[in-house]
Amino acid sequence: MARKYFGTDGIRGRVGEPPITAAFMLQLGWAVGRVLGQGRCARVVIGKDTRISGYMFESALEAGLSAAGIDVRLLGPMPTPAIAYLTRTLHACAGIVISASHNPHYDNGIKFFSAEGSKLPDDVEAAIEEQLTRDMDTVSSERLGKAERIDDARGRYIEHCKSTFPTRLDLRGLKIVVDCANGATYQVAPSVLKELGAEVVSIGVQPDGLNINHNCGSTAPESLRLRVLEERADLGIALDGDGDRVLMVDHSGELVDGDELLYVIARARHDSGKLNGPVVGTLMSNLGLELALKAAGIELLRANVGDRYVLEMMQANQSILGGESSGHIICLDRTTTGDGIVSALQVLAAVVQSGSSLQTLRRGMSKFPQIMINVPLAERIDISDNPGVRQAVKEAEARLQDKGRVLLRASGTEPLIRVMVEGEDDALVREQAEHLAKVVEQTVERKIKSA
Repeated sequence: MARKYFGTDGIRGRVGEPPITAAFMLQLGWAVGRVLGQGRCARVVIGKDTRISGYMFESALEAGLSAAGIDVRLLGPMPTPAIAYLTRTLHACAGIVISASHNPHYDNGIKFFSAEGSKLPDDVEAAIEEQLTRDMDTVSSERLGKAERIDDARGRYIEHCKSTFPTRLDLRGLKIVVDCANGATYQVAPSVLKELGAEVVSIGVQPDGLNINHNCGSTAPESLRLRVLEERADLGIALDGDGDRVLMVDHSGELVDGDELLYVIARARHDSGKLNGPVVGTLMSNLGLELALKAAGIELLRANVGDRYVLEMMQANQSILGGESSGHIICLDRTTTGDGIVSALQVLAAVVQSGSSLQTLRRGMSKFPQIMINVPLAERIDISDNPGVRQAVKEAEARLQDKGRVLLRASGTEPLIRVMVEGEDDALVREQAEHLAKVVEQTVERKIKSA
């Protein structure tokens, strides 16, 4: 059946607007419980980021699951990858994350993990959607699910993060600024770095329910860049609101994006003989990453945009390393899903092992100029078959010749069409991106008017 609620990364939207309402979350919790309860499900864990609506949705999901006869373990504010980890170690049959990741506080969403700590299979999501069409009922009182808070969840996850860093190494002598985006990592990331020996300066660690991702974190790294320069730090780490993405800043204040971080980790794994299989990027991965990896004898495969597609391609090709330009990096030799803290630790291990700065390690890759323009949509519209858009793309590719790429795609999490142009000539890239974005915008307007 066609998906009504699930996108590429769970269910997401504006709080108070369907489906991101308390009533829907109650029904969703019940539907999840009914689907999972058909097997030998004992418990589901629920975690959330720091946005204020998380409290409301946590209670609604808990009630729905209980009505379906499923026990609940409440983790409180925890990073998304921590919930994946704890789902496995607590032997739960599923994990639920209440988060809109890098979005502002007025958005929220729900993501799910299987018992193995990976994204739910498509058939399970389809079964949940089918269950949502049914009237909610409640099991008998003696079969109602019970709820319990896990008080040591944070400590368990901190130890897990530390275990992914080589035991013979530490971070002594490094001064690190970490920006936790006033989000789910605010109590975890600074502790991990300090316990590994770093001198840590923490920012974005005062969440109030409304300031998550606001002028901070990986979506707004300028404050981190300035603080790294002010503190004369060795580097900076920028996490997003739910902790599954990471960007970094080198000691000179230059931003290091997900493609460059993926390159640093890949080279370190390759040089130590521990890189199994190809590296998996996405259609948005910079051409410079592909060329730099090729020069090192490493193959890059490109998946569709979205961490679930990266993971699927990694598993199909026996790969241990993949990721996105946004900083969503998956190290399958360390964990089961994208993890900002764990990914940062792999970069830090490369810095310590090599004795080189992050700035030096990133120099092995030269990024091609890449411009991405987001064209907002009043409603989701498919323009992939529009003759005018196709012709504009063809003309842009001709202008770039064989020295660039053009990509148009609909966002899986927001009502946007992303226009990306990449090539050697910065001015030409910008010109073609702006032209294509205008063509797309005009096409969308015409389709809406004619609808």
